Amino acid sequence: MRVLIFGAGYSGRAIGQCFAQAGVPVSGTTRSTANFAALKQLGIEPFQFDGSVTEALAAEIRQTTHLILSAAPDATGDPVLNAAGDLLRDQTPALQWVGYLSTIGVYGDRAGGWVAEDDLRDPTSTRGQQRVVAEQAWNAFGSAKGIPVAQLRLGGIYGPGRNTFLNLEDGKARRIIKPGQVFNRIHVEDIAGATELLARGKIGGAFNIVDDEPAPPQDVITFAADLMGVEPPPAIPFDEADMSPMARSFYGDNKRISNAKLRQAGYAFRYPNYRVALQAMMQAGNWRDAG
Repeated sequence: MRVLIFGAGYSGRAIGQCFAQAGVPVSGTTRSTANFAALKQLGIEPFQFDGSVTEALAAEIRQTTHLILSAAPDATGDPVLNAAGDLLRDQTPALQWVGYLSTIGVYGDRAGGWVAEDDLRDPTSTRGQQRVVAEQAWNAFGSAKGIPVAQLRLGGIYGPGRNTFLNLEDGKARRIIKPGQVFNRIHVEDIAGATELLARGKIGGAFNIVDDEPAPPQDVITFAADLMGVEPPPAIPFDEADMSPMARSFYGDNKRISNAKLRQAGYAFRYPNYRVALQAMMQAGNWRDAG
């Protein structure tokens, strides 16, 4: 087993560290060589990728058995397929499995209803539409190559270095109230654990990578404030909130995402809901850690 992660950012680093700690050779790409030292410290062999493939990266691709993609698409398509599609198709005899980190945004709005993996993908945002196109492109790649491709559809990502405690500490937490609104979340360690499970089993198909409890965002802020021993910020009605168009767009989709398929595949969540995760970070004192 030899893992290559395109896009060793917040989630990619957690995934890489998970494999490295298990003794699996793992490499990861980053846009800047300034990030090399941090990746090496986590046991991830770094390669630069800024839209073009270096000779060193090409050599690594040719040896890869498990490819994980955490690079966002844009209007031109998937950046990895654009830069390395021919190489991946023609010069990767060892490749056995591909994992594509996508988003639950591909489902669009469900007016608070429950969503499973085989439900219609109907994204409301340009970002979600681009993810659907990228999912289709990687599925086509896997079909042509004869290998399984997993689409890991992630909820709102949080963990050490990225969480409500930090937002409260920095004065950036806002308790915006939109009646009936819920969001799904996922701790970064569960992203890593779920990815490892699917990769080792060479399991393909779509999987919702979310915890058990879609919850109102204001409840998370109130719970975190209580753990910190501080007052939560005042409630702001959604219609009165001063928000950027992008921030407001997140409230346009309201759905409850099921993780039953991932559990049936054998994954046991380390953090099945935000309360367990926030309590664990507070107890460990690692919520400020950048990872």
